Amino acid sequence: QVQLVESGGGLVQAGGSLRLSCAASGRTFGNYIMGWARQAPGKEREFVAAISRSGGTTTYADSVKGRFTISRDNAKNTVYLQMNSLKPEDSAVYYCAGKVGGSVYYMGTDFGSWGQGTQVTVSS
Repeated sequence: QVQLVESGGGLVQAGGSLRLSCAASGRTFGNYIMGWARQAPGKEREFVAAISRSGGTTTYADSVKGRFTISRDNAKNTVYLQMNSLKPEDSAVYYCAGKVGGSVYYMGTDFGSWGQGTQVTVSS
């Protein structure tokens, strides 16, 4: 499995932006569909975005579509989540995740590898 480490979380005012990064170990990063999920207190972990192995296809949860952008740099073994126009309801622990099989179009949390998470807090 690939090892994942997130960074870039923090406290931001509503309407602001943050960029999350996720560094992956290993030489097989390009074999993984990568994604981001989030979990707010008292709620289940939910899908946020996913990106195909080549980066050519992306999918987003309706709640973030048009505001968040997922991207990857396979040469740097890194996936990013650019978050703009943040809202208080975006506050959560954000997790980077990867899977070898499955589909980038399935907007669930069926990832086999997970990072430790990074906290994002949006104040009103």
